[in-house]
Amino acid sequence: MNRKLQSVFTLLAFAAGALGLCAQAPALKIVTVDMEKIFENHFKTEEQSAKLRDAEQQAQTELEGMVKEINQVGEQYKEAVDQSKNTLLTADARSKAEGDSQKMLEDIQRRQNDLQQFRVNTQRSLQQRIQNFRSLLLDEISKKVTEIAQRKGATLVVDKSGPTAIGVPTLIYADPSYDITDEVMAEINKDRPPTPPATPATAPATAPAAATTGAPAPATTANPTVSVPGLAK
Repeated sequence: MNRKLQSVFTLLAFAAGALGLCAQAPALKIVTVDMEKIFENHFKTEEQSAKLRDAEQQAQTELEGMVKEINQVGEQYKEAVDQSKNTLLTADARSKAEGDSQKMLEDIQRRQNDLQQFRVNTQRSLQQRIQNFRSLLLDEISKKVTEIAQRKGATLVVDKSGPTAIGVPTLIYADPSYDITDEVMAEINKDRPPTPPATPATAPATAPAAATTGAPAPATTANPTVSVPGLAK
């Protein structure tokens, strides 16, 4: 009988301890936030987008210069080929023209390889800048979200910006009064620097037309512009 009573007392003591722990735990309070909306409306995102557009335009200008040089060599190559076939010239002159045309063809191929490598490197560089910026800014935003959530006494923050792996929203329903997105945006953008006066836009440069030669044609439509996911357009 004593053993049975002892077991009962042990269970009661365990239950009392568990209830005590539950009583000490803070009441659950959930707030929601739209991380994507905050990221896209952050003034630093706008600044970074402008910098990326400038970098893309500079790369495009340099690319067009490379294409122009290839076309110029292409014209010289065409003239050398014509001279190598001109029966009015001496055999030595035709032979020299043929040798010159071969060197020009090799030069064109080298320049085209350089152009393609430039495009690849530019694309990689811009994408890396986007990834680095996104990672740093999201970390900064997360800290601000945590700060505001703690100030409100929240015990859990749910991001409602994206769908789950099966394509449904991460948050099916939430009372809007528990959403802190606008409050986070207001605090983040209160340090926005003054906007400088707008400058007149200049017309984009027209890419030069490719020369019609026997050499491989340069990719005049090559453009290092990249999409900027998550950045303000």
